[in-house]
Amino acid sequence: MTMTKPTYGLVLFATALALCVVILGAFTRLRDAGLGCPDWPGCYGHLTWPGTEEQIANAEARFPEAPFEVHKAWPEVVHRYFAGTLGLVIIAISVLAWKNRDKPGQPLKLPLLLLALVIAQGLFGMWTVTLKLWPQVVTTHLLGGFTTLSLLWLLAQRLRNAPWPHPNVPLARWRALRPLAAAGLVLVVLQIALGGWTSSNYAALACPDLPTCQGHWWPPMDAKSGFDVFQEIGPNYLGGQLDGAARVAIHMGHRIGALVVLGSLCFLLMQLYRNAGGAALRRQANVIAALLAIQVCLGLSNVLWSLPLPVAVAHNAGGALLLLSLVSLNYQLYKSCAGSHV
Repeated sequence: MTMTKPTYGLVLFATALALCVVILGAFTRLRDAGLGCPDWPGCYGHLTWPGTEEQIANAEARFPEAPFEVHKAWPEVVHRYFAGTLGLVIIAISVLAWKNRDKPGQPLKLPLLLLALVIAQGLFGMWTVTLKLWPQVVTTHLLGGFTTLSLLWLLAQRLRNAPWPHPNVPLARWRALRPLAAAGLVLVVLQIALGGWTSSNYAALACPDLPTCQGHWWPPMDAKSGFDVFQEIGPNYLGGQLDGAARVAIHMGHRIGALVVLGSLCFLLMQLYRNAGGAALRRQANVIAALLAIQVCLGLSNVLWSLPLPVAVAHNAGGALLLLSLVSLNYQLYKSCAGSHV
């Protein structure tokens, strides 16, 4: 199977751009700039944001409930333009995939799925503003961004179609690794969803101490309110609407999820080192181990240092990279066990 080089290069660019969009989205959210522009797709009626005193006065008259703050407007605008550019690139990838659909090595379903996903992401980006940071929409929008990034990375690997070496151990051992790797991927996705729910409900600082929470190993919590996905649409959710006990429940859920992910990935890594039987999987295991260690350190630092912006953004980026490493691992195991191409 030959590689479709123009499409492959464009997909690599789109993957890097998607990672930037994920990081910019985290930066915007963590700076409380999700409503830095109260309208959509413009910003106070401008392609960028108001610049002159007259423009600012007109903007505030038009949106009296949303006073203009330039330090919140520009992150939102930059994020929108990066996301819009990514959408255009994915459209180009889909067009190329359709044109090259009869060529060897050119997937079609995956680019079309990405096209549908980026359209949905555009809608969720609009609803994030129009529904005033409703946590359900914000979390779904975040998961959509991570899904877009993962599928682009998977598409890049499929287009590259590099041969994977067969293991130097019985193939049954590698096949036994596949459900462990798939479970690790699912758990990381669930933990990212918990992280998004924690961030969108402003619960990251609900527990300011470690290893306890507010001095308790099991603090008073309101899990029913904290994980109520049917909370009403209507109020402005900037800063959050939940009380302290509900936010503690969300934060503790994220902590427990982190322990589950840490334990499962450590077990997966032990099995990989024991049964890899080749340098390719060992390198992949080393990457996962390094990213996991970094994520743990960043997560602890967020609590100990009260969510400093650079550390919090790096934690989001680290989660994205850990997710991509597990996508690579699952693809590598699947392809090697298949013994041919996918």
